[in-house]
Amino acid sequence: MTEHRPFAATLLALLLSTSATLQAAEPAPATSSASPHLETLASAKAAAPTYRQLNVQRWTTQAGARVLFVEAHELPMFDLRVTFAAGSAQDGQTPGLALMTNAMLNEGVPGKDVDAIARGFEGLGADFGNGSYRDMAVANLRSLVDPSKREPAMALFSEVLGKPTFPAASVTRIKNQLLAGFEYQKQNPSHLANQAFMTQLYGSHPYAHGSEGDAKSVQAITVAQMRAFHKRAYAAGNAVIALVGDLDRAQAEALAEQVSRALPAGPALPLAPQAKAPAPAVTHIEFPSKQTHVLVGQLGIARDDPDYVALTMGNQILGGGGFGTRLMTEVRERRGLAYGVSSGFSAMQAQGPFLISLQTRAQVSQGTLELVRQVLRDFLRDGPTEAELAAAKQELAGSFPLSNASNASIVGQLGGMGFYNLPVSYLEDFMAQSQQLTVEQVKRAMNRHLDADKLLVVTVGPTVAQDPLPPPSDHPAEPTLGTPEH
Repeated sequence: MTEHRPFAATLLALLLSTSATLQAAEPAPATSSASPHLETLASAKAAAPTYRQLNVQRWTTQAGARVLFVEAHELPMFDLRVTFAAGSAQDGQTPGLALMTNAMLNEGVPGKDVDAIARGFEGLGADFGNGSYRDMAVANLRSLVDPSKREPAMALFSEVLGKPTFPAASVTRIKNQLLAGFEYQKQNPSHLANQAFMTQLYGSHPYAHGSEGDAKSVQAITVAQMRAFHKRAYAAGNAVIALVGDLDRAQAEALAEQVSRALPAGPALPLAPQAKAPAPAVTHIEFPSKQTHVLVGQLGIARDDPDYVALTMGNQILGGGGFGTRLMTEVRERRGLAYGVSSGFSAMQAQGPFLISLQTRAQVSQGTLELVRQVLRDFLRDGPTEAELAAAKQELAGSFPLSNASNASIVGQLGGMGFYNLPVSYLEDFMAQSQQLTVEQVKRAMNRHLDADKLLVVTVGPTVAQDPLPPPSDHPAEPTLGTPEH
């Protein structure tokens, strides 16, 4: 959670993908004949990207899947992402069930085992990918549009989504991989901190447990449970289909219908319930290390919160934008207390967490924690300066358009827009609203959702005598920490 990302990438992560286009060049003519000839996807990746104005089209398949589509005729390829409300929030009493089900999709279909599936995609020059998270599960396909490649790739992709066989050998292998991962996590202070924070933040809410489950729950998962989960969570009515590429509307509709027909019939699943804010608390986990992991946060917002844009901009100034943010300036640049410190809202179907994270020398962990609290308190009291807000707007305007340079990034944006029921004008709306924000609007939004006196704190590290913090300086006496331990 401490990884630094530039402004555009931070916003992409908050949506799962978010993008907009300013002053884009006109797209190539909407015909496949204008596309260059490519033999493999590798040559497509090597081609220079072309920026274009996005024209998002939206409809619903006969089986009830929602579809978002953008024509992109620069390269003779297409990207397809299917997003399901099938993340760990739907696990119920079986943590890890959603992840196991998603991991088993490409392990076997009637007449093909995992190796045959892999060879099938590879032989067509197609890429398949899948993943499972708290809110959602996804499956991706990238293929050339030539019918000799597209049609068999789509047929195999549709089988993988709609007819997984859950072979016993693969179930055993994946369970063993997860169990080995759980053993490693016991020695990973970053994981211990994150797990403890989410457990305390969410209590009995479905977001409390990690998407991978735990050793006890994973060992007990049965094929019957995975089949039942697939039938209800991978239903057409629970799916969002995003398409980007060298296709016209009729072709896109045909592909979406093909995928939709391959899925089990059924409606969308209920949304994750809203979460209840816990009382503020401080938790320390003893761990033998030279450094202490520090997490500070509270409940944040759901993805449809009207303050989303203002909070995104406010957080970018507080700690979401790397160097030059309030937290980075005070913690790293002026005192050398940490290699990096970041803050962020993870907006989801229910209220996701707001989190500040860092790791610092164990001997100054308590002072660093209090410094972080004070930076947040000051920011909520005063808000950003006019100069900080202007700089954040300028950075967004300069970097945000570049995030639609590839079909893969755009298909991620469309998947997020469909999953969170955002309007087709979202990309343009976000940019326009962010550029119109005032200092007072950002300050009010941050204060509506954050309170420096109601924070959850989790620290993982050794209990040692504490040293006073060095005074702030343009040339800190303490050298900045090197690469984080974990």
